Amino acid sequence: MTASPEEHLADDADTPEPILLTEPADGVPRVITTEAELRVAIEAFSAGEGPIAADAERASGFRYGQTTYLAQFKRAGAGIALIDTAALPDLSAFHEAMGDAEYVFHAASQDLPGMKDLGILPAAIFDTELAARLLGWPKVGLASVVERELGFALAKEHSAQDWSVRPLPDSWLAYAALDVEILIELRAGLAAHLEAAGKTEWARQEFEAVRLAPPAEPRVDPWRRTSGTHTIREQRGLAIIKSLWEEREREAQRRDVTPGRVLRDAAIVAAARAKPANLDALLEIPEWRTRGTKKAAPRWWPSIEAALHLSEKALPARRAPAGDGPPPPRAWPDKRPEAATRLTEAKAALAELSERHEVPVENLLQPDAARRACWEYRDGGVGWIKDFLASRSARPWQIELTAKPLAEAFTRAEVLEPEEAPTD
Repeated sequence: MTASPEEHLADDADTPEPILLTEPADGVPRVITTEAELRVAIEAFSAGEGPIAADAERASGFRYGQTTYLAQFKRAGAGIALIDTAALPDLSAFHEAMGDAEYVFHAASQDLPGMKDLGILPAAIFDTELAARLLGWPKVGLASVVERELGFALAKEHSAQDWSVRPLPDSWLAYAALDVEILIELRAGLAAHLEAAGKTEWARQEFEAVRLAPPAEPRVDPWRRTSGTHTIREQRGLAIIKSLWEEREREAQRRDVTPGRVLRDAAIVAAARAKPANLDALLEIPEWRTRGTKKAAPRWWPSIEAALHLSEKALPARRAPAGDGPPPPRAWPDKRPEAATRLTEAKAALAELSERHEVPVENLLQPDAARRACWEYRDGGVGWIKDFLASRSARPWQIELTAKPLAEAFTRAEVLEPEEAPTD
């Protein structure tokens, strides 16, 4: 029989091994698949109290995009709800019934986009992963945080499954239910640690920034992220990668399959390297001899042929278009040596702050904001840095903590000769 959280917390605190949770204390509920069942769940959660534990399961690596196929919730007095969001893609009624209740996630940035697609827009959130980061815990995965705080072990063998399959196996459902079973207890423990560390307000600001984060901007030239593209220097080869990648995206979206299952990156890059003159030459490439790829080769050949016949002016550039940010730091000593010196001093200052406050550097201040401040600074001291960091979406607690040390670091950099500053 699986121990309940309440039973375990009453046990001897010196228990040497964590207790493995195999299913929720009240068992695994049936999956909600109809509007009638959803209305019953909404009534139960409306009558419950306190925060709502929430999680979502996708089919990353199997399906195109990041659609949520199962949503899990738990609330005191209501139990656990497992909702088949393939059958019930609109949960706006659930959202409206919950009012301004706080939702508890682990790694909210991963689940919130899918929740918003379902019509759930929390008025407040608590992120247990982000809380663990702000506390300086070395391992912030759900299983690690649960074991450290509550003394339970969570099996994670189903984390990479294809959650679009139906029916969902019982073992998967138990795993999904356990992801919300102890989130509320975990939230209480982490909130106490944050309060003791004087980081409650820091966490509140971070949670709110995650909750209100806009959708990610589309990538420039996303085809350049094809694994192995960096080995192709010639523009004609890059054109083949671009053409195959774009056609693969269209086909993957049409079939609702992750692109790597439609055509492997290795095959795309191999074609770009060989630049085959015809279909027979394509089939001589080792990466195109596997059964599935060989059979589909005629379907991909027109994309390669189109790239081979592009005019020189239409070929993609060898390098991706420059963004609006500074160049890579390795180029700073030549392009702007005083900025390289500032970056060196700033890194040291932020590392000292990180150690003192037990917060990872990347959570102490967004790396992009820090780099841009080093590159663009001319004068203005603390005031300029505060204004600049605010313009880069740094949170008030981050600005208050880092602006003065950064100003002092920039002042130190002014008295150093640029060549004295080590580069990386």
